[in-house]
Amino acid sequence: MAERRFDAVVIGGGAAGLFCANVAGRLGRRVAVLERNSQVGRKIIISGGGRCNFTNLDVSSANFVSQNPHFAKSALARFTPHDFIEIVKRHKIPFQEKKHGQLFCRDSSRSIVEMLLKEAKAARVEILTNTEIVCVEHRERFVVRTTGSDLETDRLVVASGGLSFPKVGATGLGYDIARQFGHSVTDTRPSLVALRLKGRAFPDLSGVSVDAEVKCGGNSFRESILFTHKGLSGPAILQISNYWKPEQPVEIDLLPELDLTQLFDEKQNSSQQLSNILSEHLSKRVVEAFLPQKLARKRVGELDLAARSAIEDKIKRWQARFDATEGWDRAEVTMGGVSTDEVSSQTMESKFQPGLYFIGEILDVTGWLGGYNFQWAWASGAAAGRAIGKS
Repeated sequence: MAERRFDAVVIGGGAAGLFCANVAGRLGRRVAVLERNSQVGRKIIISGGGRCNFTNLDVSSANFVSQNPHFAKSALARFTPHDFIEIVKRHKIPFQEKKHGQLFCRDSSRSIVEMLLKEAKAARVEILTNTEIVCVEHRERFVVRTTGSDLETDRLVVASGGLSFPKVGATGLGYDIARQFGHSVTDTRPSLVALRLKGRAFPDLSGVSVDAEVKCGGNSFRESILFTHKGLSGPAILQISNYWKPEQPVEIDLLPELDLTQLFDEKQNSSQQLSNILSEHLSKRVVEAFLPQKLARKRVGELDLAARSAIEDKIKRWQARFDATEGWDRAEVTMGGVSTDEVSSQTMESKFQPGLYFIGEILDVTGWLGGYNFQWAWASGAAAGRAIGKS
């Protein structure tokens, strides 16, 4: 089979891979993108409920989890959210800011994929879909053997993503290539994912949402939580899943804006039952699920200090224990990945194999919920694309 020659070959037609290819292509490099699916950007399309939370107005390395917390700083500083927003504006894609600086498409997330494809066409990037990689070899150059053709290149970019969302084609290919060239891969697990409660779940509360403050491992998030049949989901739970470890309790305050001690003092002489008082501030279904019926029927004046403390433990300091996540099918991202100690933070190039690059989710860099992982895809892709364009 005849080999086709490219200046760079990118494995993975997701956010990071497409963006990297476009940057390198505009700098004059002949680039091919290999995608095993029939279309590129499938994870982009389903993200953000079909609206794609493509970046966040306030991004720093503090919004990412990695064994090397400083690794992301350089790339994020050299390609900012505003740099990506300028491209979005140039393509006249309407977008809106939601809470916490999150930017979403007003219409469909497909507009971001279409934008990337237009950029690819302008940069003369060749996109090969339905392309399964058989193996990667390295002689004087890299040779990527596929079911369709063999591609030869001096620069190989691994942008194949992690293990989340296997239904859109996620595999462990990128990790295999990393190990092939001597790289280590930190432990991977599902993240930005719902958690399953250990022991008692609350199936009767399934679908109930509560504004809460969630704490774990010294980290705290104030957003909504959502009760599910098996445990908890919602933005605050997805955020804390980046930090949660098995057997580690998660403290949840179901009434973060309310001082219960003060409320009890104010209601000391009230004739109202405790459940009715609390239901003015919290879903009655939640109150009934968390407080024993005998206690819920009491008046505040009938509560001794031990009872008050027990109520606060249940409502303000709930020690939720989880035994598992909802798994790869439900995880938005992969925690862990190719060790950043072995990759240049300036260029994303391997420190072991010249011409080999790792970008996006394949690396041990995991962002918070809210557009941070897309910004990492753009920033790491830009870093590698510029390096390839200058080499």
